[in-house]
Amino acid sequence: MTFQEFYDDWAPRQLWVPSTRANADLAVGSVGFGEVPMKAIRRSHIETWVKAMSAKWAPTTIKTRFVIVRSVFRAAVADRVIAADPTVGIALPRRRKVEAAMRIPTVEQVGRLLAHADSSRVSTRHGFRAYVALCAFAGLRKGEAAGVQVGDIDFTARRLTVGRQLQRDGSTFVARLPKYGSERVVHLPDELVEMLRSHIEKFLPEEPSAASWLFTVGDGPMYDNDIDWRWRATRTSAGLPHVRLHDLRHFYASGLIAAGCDVVTVQRALGHSSATTTLNTYSHLWPTAEDRTRAAAAELLRGALLTTD
Repeated sequence: MTFQEFYDDWAPRQLWVPSTRANADLAVGSVGFGEVPMKAIRRSHIETWVKAMSAKWAPTTIKTRFVIVRSVFRAAVADRVIAADPTVGIALPRRRKVEAAMRIPTVEQVGRLLAHADSSRVSTRHGFRAYVALCAFAGLRKGEAAGVQVGDIDFTARRLTVGRQLQRDGSTFVARLPKYGSERVVHLPDELVEMLRSHIEKFLPEEPSAASWLFTVGDGPMYDNDIDWRWRATRTSAGLPHVRLHDLRHFYASGLIAAGCDVVTVQRALGHSSATTTLNTYSHLWPTAEDRTRAAAAELLRGALLTTD
């Protein structure tokens, strides 16, 4: 049995969403040993594959593909097709530190993006401003913001229930639970509540139902490529071609941390599976012990100087 044959037999049994299967197919398709018998694959095959990828892909992409291929070998070991996993001990390209790779837009930049989100010339971009605002000021992921329905918004309590995400499924979409089980309630600022209220009044039918999609294209929800090209047009118009949509989520997290929110509060607001995930991603944004010591000493000094005056 070759590597490709084992994968073709094993993959359909996995509990994967379509996007995960697509990523797995890409990873397996990139190996150079697909037609090699499983028992003949050596560590050198894996090293050659990783080396070839390092010339074309970023370290994060390489790790993602490696993890998928490693899972195939681990399944083969568990199924007693092979005796040992040849991916054990393989060195991967070093990834940049989280704090070095993370890009957080400034308040001024987010303001420019909001200003350019609703094009006065392109009618199909009308209403995109509220979508950008949900990402920047509620921390929603791309698919989560696409999956918001009118009934998810509690205008009286000023909160939003995040209970689904939209993903591409072939030529259409599918609604699924948010990734890693991150259903949550997000507390919205008054200005965002009013922006959403205005969006519904202007862009949705006169009496939308609770199940009406908040962002639409034609008769269906706005998702995937509909969002991508609107975002590219928005950031180009704003003169910010380097800003990614996911950077708005980092902007939201950094704002919560700067305001003094603790780890658990930020975790719940972002829908992370654990506080450890939040710390691994944003620990560099929290004040260090040295920062707190310096701030405390400064407060003492100011009090002492006021007393002497």
